[in-house]
Amino acid sequence: MPASQKRNRLAVRVRTVLAALFTAAMLQGCYYLQAVNGQLGVWNKSRPLTEVIEDPATDPNLRRRLQLLLDARDFATDRLLLPDNGSYRNYADLQRPYVLWNVIATPEFSLEPRTWCYLVVGCLAYRGYFDIEDAERLADKLAARGLDVFVGGVPAYSTLGRFDDPLLNTMMQRDDADLIALLFHELAHQRLYLKDDTAFNETFASAVAEFGLQAWFEKSGDSDSANLWLERQALAESRMQLLDATRQRLSQLYEQSPADVREKKRQVFEELRTALAGESADKGGWQSVELNNAWLATFDLYRGDLPAFRKLFADCAGAWPCFYDAVDALGAMPREARAQSLAELAGS
Repeated sequence: MPASQKRNRLAVRVRTVLAALFTAAMLQGCYYLQAVNGQLGVWNKSRPLTEVIEDPATDPNLRRRLQLLLDARDFATDRLLLPDNGSYRNYADLQRPYVLWNVIATPEFSLEPRTWCYLVVGCLAYRGYFDIEDAERLADKLAARGLDVFVGGVPAYSTLGRFDDPLLNTMMQRDDADLIALLFHELAHQRLYLKDDTAFNETFASAVAEFGLQAWFEKSGDSDSANLWLERQALAESRMQLLDATRQRLSQLYEQSPADVREKKRQVFEELRTALAGESADKGGWQSVELNNAWLATFDLYRGDLPAFRKLFADCAGAWPCFYDAVDALGAMPREARAQSLAELAGS
């Protein structure tokens, strides 16, 4: 397709979506306006990846990493059977550490995050802002209502294939292996996305990133990077076991609702902080945040059902078409039946 036709096609899609967003903004207030402005800001700073790579002014290390991602992008299509489109073939330097800041909130004595509902994507267990001050204002309001709140920076997000998402400078804080995994994670959202099931979507994407990175290392033969990544995976698994045990303790505590539940909750999180401090190699970002229900919920959203997806992938002997068919079948189930099937897979 000629470049002029591609631009015209993109312009039509942009106008259509922006018209819908502005209509929603008139009906629902300022949230959608900041989303429109934030998305436009990302697009305005986007440049073709090949142009940035060939630019003599580009930092040599950035050039190397962008070329690596360009290779990984092709690998994602050819080997992982992820969508072949214009996403992640451009680059935008936003000149800030994160593209978004997500606000997650739970009741004081519950691990279930509250949800917000949006156009197109359905209901999510977080609310994202392009400006950290906007995120913190919402967090303060929710905390004033007695909710547990966590604000976390987001290095990348997906428009689910509706637009061509760029690579971002906010992704570049990660090492090469995590950077490639993040690319696979975001592309996985374009392969399958279910409305109103944040945990399924995020854990599926995390699973694709994990299996995809393993395939990437097999292809590249980079044993040093593979071994380092495996060490971090082992640490992550150890941490998840610790978080799962904490989650179980809190669930039981909240079900019992003793008179001193608030003090016992505080003690559980203090014990968790002490245990995390014992992991000398830990880089989980827990040191500078308040450990609470909302912070704990973020891990469950992204990794809670990983054992189930690992079982599916193993049952398919690592064949991607078989794995995607199995995941699609799960996605077609009612939510409660899907959760039950995932629990059975994880326990088998």
